[in-house]
Amino acid sequence: MRFEVATSVADAVRLLAAEPGTARVLAGGTDVLVQLRSGMVEPALVVDIKRIAGMRDIVAEAGGFRIGAAVSGAELGEHAGVRAMWPGVVEAMELIGSTQVQGRATLAGNLCNASPAADSVPAMVAAEAVARVAGPDGERDVPVAAIPSGPGRTTLARGEFITSIFLPARPARSSDAYLRFIPRTEMDIAVCSAGVSLTLGADGTCTAARVALGAVAPTVVLVPEAGAALVGTTLGTEALDALAAACAAAAKPIDDKRGTVAFRKKVAGVLARRATIIAAERARAEA
Repeated sequence: MRFEVATSVADAVRLLAAEPGTARVLAGGTDVLVQLRSGMVEPALVVDIKRIAGMRDIVAEAGGFRIGAAVSGAELGEHAGVRAMWPGVVEAMELIGSTQVQGRATLAGNLCNASPAADSVPAMVAAEAVARVAGPDGERDVPVAAIPSGPGRTTLARGEFITSIFLPARPARSSDAYLRFIPRTEMDIAVCSAGVSLTLGADGTCTAARVALGAVAPTVVLVPEAGAALVGTTLGTEALDALAAACAAAAKPIDDKRGTVAFRKKVAGVLARRATIIAAERARAEA
């Protein structure tokens, strides 16, 4: 195995594209190093991107924030601007692992690990986050929802890697929230999760909503029917019931020792309902 430290995006792309065998990108390493130690993967090349300019930066852009691929969960949580604008994304990231893991884990890494139970991904999908991908053909912007293609698999081509995640600007009276269910109080992965982002009008009516579910399908599930159930309402019981029903219907989970299909479908609706209430309370506070 070769270990290379890239000094620029072009350098990283060159190294990754030239490797005929398996290659891995090292940003935080909280997934890659575990996989290496357990023998799950034996890459021919590991490329460290942390020293590339901008990889550790959070930059205001177009009213939103661009988050470098090597920004840790701890650094994200300490950024007042991101926390205020996208609290759901931050709280999702902060649920990943221990304090020690938070010092290394990254949004881009959590996305590229492509676990169906990844905490940050439903929150980012609800936020309409966009990944910037660099590769042999230059840069391209890809919706976060389009990056995972299945458990442990992504749509990234040979030589490509994510350089940053963009969280867009949002109008007034907008906010988000993320919730998950785990069988233990901490240090576990989601049995089911939900991210909700919404906007309220001046009269308290919901004008836009996105709802995404995690751990109930091979990839994160965006549920347009759930968002549509909220739009045009004041988020009363009828709207929330319709939201929960849409989420339960959209969930396509599996039975395993951590939860049954019926349980996961039910909890998907419950979590989405609760996350909606939290996001709405936050949005009202922004008025």
